[in-house]
Amino acid sequence: MDSTPHGAAVTAAGFGLKGPRGWAFRNIDLTAGPGSLIAVQGPSGSGRTCLLLALTGRMKPAEGTAEVGGLPLPKKMAAVRAVSALAHVPGVAELDPALTVGEHLRERALLQGRFGGSLRALLRPRRERRAEARALVDGALDAAGLDPESLPKGLRTSVRDLERLEALRLSVALALVGGPRLLAVDDTDLKLSDEERAAAWAMLRGLAAAGTTVLAVCSEPPEGGKAPGEELVLVRTGDRPAPAPESTAPTTPVTPTAPVTPTDPADPVDPADPSDPTDAADTAVEGDSRPADDGRAEGHDDEEGAVDAFAETGRA
Repeated sequence: MDSTPHGAAVTAAGFGLKGPRGWAFRNIDLTAGPGSLIAVQGPSGSGRTCLLLALTGRMKPAEGTAEVGGLPLPKKMAAVRAVSALAHVPGVAELDPALTVGEHLRERALLQGRFGGSLRALLRPRRERRAEARALVDGALDAAGLDPESLPKGLRTSVRDLERLEALRLSVALALVGGPRLLAVDDTDLKLSDEERAAAWAMLRGLAAAGTTVLAVCSEPPEGGKAPGEELVLVRTGDRPAPAPESTAPTTPVTPTAPVTPTDPADPVDPADPSDPTDAADTAVEGDSRPADDGRAEGHDDEEGAVDAFAETGRA
């Protein structure tokens, strides 16, 4: 599937990723055109963040196929990373609570000016480069709906003093500075009130309507369904096959055993004798009392599981 000059189309078929603790997700099918809003819904621990990282070229898939803007995964992971950006992914791309809003913005503009352009752009007069950086930052803030003047201390406001929605908007603005074709946002509706959740989805819908493909992880999809002219794609993670039906074979009644005759203390105890309590104790120690693997990482939540699998299968 082709893409517009801005937004990137995203497709996947039988897509799956396996980490050091098992499968993070499997059998993901997805078709989204440029400028789509892709909502990845699922409970914590269902591989939502791993799917976000895999579709942005940060983690290497183990099965299936996927393309972002016509770039196949995992063959073109570096190219996919160049056209995508992450916003608020715990453990991978998150805000530093010790920095201020202005420091975050200046750092991002500096990185974009140094590594986001051509060598010829670096040779332009400093005044032109600063004006361009200021325009990029202002445009990103407007698109994310964050007005620094509305913050308690303006640009000098520390990240730790931001409200949850304000921090989300700042993280999205930082990701937009580079003009990505695919924007991936993690924990979109985490710890938000109903009003804040509606505002967050309105922001992401506006970005998608402007042409940027948005991939958003959430616990609940946006309310109200699909807006007129909007391409909303819902992907669910954490689905498990139905359990196998219980066996209907008749059970054999257990015949009571005769009482055990006490043995002479001089007689040796047979280690294979099932009545020997030490043999039962040994069996209990040697047996595996852990639950069987259910096909996904044990304790795989959206932060720790993503970092574990990320270290095993790919790099940022």
